[in-house]
Amino acid sequence: MGSMPDTTDADGLTVGQVSARLGVTVRALHHWDEIGLARPSLRTTAGYRLYTAGDLERLQRIVVYRELGLGLGRIRAVLDDPAVDVPGALRAQRTQVAERIERLQHLDTGLGRMIDAHEHGLLLTIEQQTAIFGPRWNPDWPARARQRYGDTTQWLQYAERSASRGPEEWQSIADAVAGLDRALADAMDAGVAPGSPEANQLVDRHREVFDSYFPLSRQMQVCLGRMYEADPAFAAHYDGIRPGLATWFRRIVDAGARAHGIDPDTATWQ
Repeated sequence: MGSMPDTTDADGLTVGQVSARLGVTVRALHHWDEIGLARPSLRTTAGYRLYTAGDLERLQRIVVYRELGLGLGRIRAVLDDPAVDVPGALRAQRTQVAERIERLQHLDTGLGRMIDAHEHGLLLTIEQQTAIFGPRWNPDWPARARQRYGDTTQWLQYAERSASRGPEEWQSIADAVAGLDRALADAMDAGVAPGSPEANQLVDRHREVFDSYFPLSRQMQVCLGRMYEADPAFAAHYDGIRPGLATWFRRIVDAGARAHGIDPDTATWQ
């Protein structure tokens, strides 16, 4: 490397100037110098590196190849090894870039669905919701649920699951819920007593079905049982299946909780 007296900018560019011009960190320039990938041709008598126009041209090529995703070793070969098939190397890299773009597009689509799910809950049209959940379904319910529960962990869990679901999966969940509702009504008609093995099995089945929305602890299930009985909309749903079903369901949930050492009167949403 040549040496020369302290110079003006016209004689070469300092590391800082090159860093600013190419958008490369000083640390990266020092590293490339150390490994011999891009060494400045000149130094001042004070020991400062100076890059010439030829140095800058090489650095520009390194920056371009690095942006394309080539590793430093591969860049060195492309720049210095005459036996390297440069177009072939670039074509191979272009294939990798295309694959990465496709992955990023999938990621972008997934992020968009995640955002929509957090904001709206269900990623279904009104027509799809009615077809899946039945004519009594109110399309305003997801928006109301977000207003009420949007800042809870459970809403976040529900949204994350909703983001990955299509109509077929929601139909399967709706069928499971409808099957559970029929089983509850049949059990009440048959006189199944709260706290019995049959009732406790239905309580466990409810938690399993509800897990499609978010994990449901036994204490949380007690709180839901209270809400099903007290909330007019939920009570109307269950009592529309069988009169008194909302209260009976709350009773079997309470009995199941007691069997696991939980006092329904003090249960909280946790």
